[in-house]
Amino acid sequence: MGASRHHLFRQFSSSEWTGFRKGVEKEGLRVDRNGFIAQTPHPRALGSALTHPRITTDYSESLLELITPVFDNTTDMLASLRDIHRFVQMNLGDELFWPASMPCELDGDASIPIAEYGTSNIGQLKHVYRQGLAVRYGRMMQSIAGAHYNLSLPDEFWALWHQRLESQQSLKDFKSDQYFWLIRNFRRRSWLLMLLFGASPALDASFVKGIDHELSRFSADTWYGPNATSLRMGDLGYHNNAQSSVNICFNELETYTQTLDRAIHTTWPEYEAIGTRRGDQFIQINTSVLQIENEYYSAVRPKRTTEREEKPIEALESRGVEYIEVRCLDLDPFSPTGVSQAQVDFLDLFLLDCLLTDSPRIDDSECDRLDDNYQDVIARGRDPELTLCRSGERVSVGSAARVLLDDLEPLAEQLDGLTGGETYRQALKAQREKLADTSLIPSARVLADMTARGAGHREWGLEMARQHQQTLRDESLNDGIFADFEKMSADSLAEQASMEAGENQPFAEFLEHYLNS
Repeated sequence: MGASRHHLFRQFSSSEWTGFRKGVEKEGLRVDRNGFIAQTPHPRALGSALTHPRITTDYSESLLELITPVFDNTTDMLASLRDIHRFVQMNLGDELFWPASMPCELDGDASIPIAEYGTSNIGQLKHVYRQGLAVRYGRMMQSIAGAHYNLSLPDEFWALWHQRLESQQSLKDFKSDQYFWLIRNFRRRSWLLMLLFGASPALDASFVKGIDHELSRFSADTWYGPNATSLRMGDLGYHNNAQSSVNICFNELETYTQTLDRAIHTTWPEYEAIGTRRGDQFIQINTSVLQIENEYYSAVRPKRTTEREEKPIEALESRGVEYIEVRCLDLDPFSPTGVSQAQVDFLDLFLLDCLLTDSPRIDDSECDRLDDNYQDVIARGRDPELTLCRSGERVSVGSAARVLLDDLEPLAEQLDGLTGGETYRQALKAQREKLADTSLIPSARVLADMTARGAGHREWGLEMARQHQQTLRDESLNDGIFADFEKMSADSLAEQASMEAGENQPFAEFLEHYLNS
């Protein structure tokens, strides 16, 4: 089955292959010159965080999120991301843009300002959702940053693929099934991305103040995992005990939306005890395992663009899967924009192969093994003694990684043949070099660079932030592009003001309607 899909893909000609559709969402903290989380409001020059199409905030008022449009090639996408960064850096004043996934210096929950989105009901809903995250998990883990990579294949590909697989499904259902086929294989292999791109082996001591942990001391203000790849994705990062009570199924769209919907409508005793209000103030949207779909933490998500006030589940059920969102990527702290060309091109190759390789349904026992592999690589992926469970056998992590990369070689050659050049073979070569010389693995590079500079995580992050800021500010932003950004900021502020002026429905009534719709 797997070979036949690869065989069918080999029949694509260069005129039939229309490439990938891609975009990036990149998060990062604003910090002051001493490396402490910024206490200032979202800069007005960056527009409205509620309505700006390119620049918003994630959990915190200090946690920027930069969003590219969708592109059909890596070069233009990364150029767009760099332009957004340049505009942001021009409007940060004395502040810096933190380059690492694990945060700067914090001083407990109170030091992390929750994002504000104004007085419109949608704006208040976004704020109350974040208040809910605070009362459920605390604010510390919400200060972590990452990069999300969004990928789809164009309609022309799906029409041909539908035909060549001789599917009897509607094209909408076929596309959704195929994206879930890809997702199942992604879950089998996602540990490899943590090894190749995990870049958060250390953290500021303020992040774990008063918490029991098993990290080692790096310096007075820094803890680290000697063989860790991504503390961001481990137990100290994104986690949710309540969510473990509801098994979200990634086998197909119907079971995915059903299990997610169940989590949104299943109350959780601890959250019920908290309640939804403190006096007149709403402090969470509801008392369920999940307030909304976005609260579910996963390394990958099937996505569909939503209309205003439309829920993600509704969009998926009515129009099917549009793209997938890879959520497990640490920021590349050595890149001024947090991502790199070789990384994105490798992700395209990796994700396409997930679609083309046999992908049986994942049962509960396999799900547990996959989770174990993933967590083991996160915690100690650079340990040469680490073994993973692969096809019922224990295999060293290095050997398992080499097998996966070797398997990608024919597809890389084919894509380069279809597009001309050596893009995919070069991207694959860059990852092979990390296995041949483990000092090139990003998590190893971070620790080596901190050691070489004689700096803990805080001072190292500050040095990198200053360096990236200088680089981006020295690059001129095209006058036309600068004017476009200024217009987007002004338009977004006007749109927010218009939304607020045109509303008279009380928020409590709005929320009740939202929950019952």
